[in-house]
Formats: sequence, C-alpha cells, structure tokens
Amino acid sequence: MSNEYRKTPEALNRLTDAQFRVTQRDGTERAFDNEYWDNHEPGIYVDVVSGQPLFSSTDKYDSGTGWPSFTRPIDDAAVTTKTDRTLWMRRTEVRSSGADSHLGHVFDDGPRDAGGQRYCMNSAALRFIPVRDLEAEGYGEYTELFPTTTHTEEETA
Repeated sequence: MSNEYRKTPEALNRLTDAQFRVTQRDGTERAFDNEYWDNHEPGIYVDVVSGQPLFSSTDKYDSGTGWPSFTRPIDDAAVTTKTDRTLWMRRTEVRSSGADSHLGHVFDDGPRDAGGQRYCMNSAALRFIPVRDLEAEGYGEYTELFPTTTHTEEETA
C-alpha cells in the first residue's frame, strides 16, 4: 500500500452520498445514527477517501455524544486542523492531511488523563479495519498497537 494518501476521482466515485456529503461538503451525520459510534472492536480507522490511517481503537472512548470519539490521532501528522466558524460558533475542524477530507471537530473536553482532547469524528468519513485484517489490507505495521490477546477466537481456532 502506498504511503501517499490523496484524493482521486476514482476514490470520490466510490463514496456513498453520505460519505461524499461529510468528507467533501463538510457535513455532519446524526448522533447515535452512524456506523462506528458504538464500535468496540480493536482496529484502526482510516480515511474513507484515501485509506490514510487516522485513529486507533486504543484511543477511542465513549464520550456520550453519539459519534466516534478519540483522545488523539494515530499520528499527529495524519490530521490538520482549522478554525470553523459555521453554526454561529467557533470550533476546530479536523481534516485528513492526505486527502483533505472533513472528518469532524476536536474539542477540549476529553479525558484529562489522556490529554484532554475529544476528536469527535463522523463515521461516514472513516473506514474501520479490524486487527485481524490489518496485515491483509496492507496496514500490518499497526498490529503493534494491539496486544496479541486482542486476536479473535476464530484466528486461534
């Protein structure tokens, strides 16, 4: 898998309407009505447009907001931030650094013991890759983030 993560016409054509609206039109999906808000499986979350690794389940927590929330990105260089003044408030927007996909927002109300950040992301901007599929999908280097005890029973059977 290439380490060059970018937006291509082919990648954009593969997006669902919801994925396009969120990533390309800075949309927001509904709380508690999205794919990953309650996902507890170990793995990583990548940009749905480019495949760039963005977040790990090891940094995911239940913020009670109804969106997938993380304490930090998998790598600081994976995301960029910018001031968002829509909706009559000032927020910090989070975008993928490779494809410039809108992902969500970061807030300063996360767990204090983990740095105090809450990366509140849209599921439609992400694709989840379970630990058991990391190697096959070209993300084998990320298996080191997970203890070997996280492998599923079917792998050891």
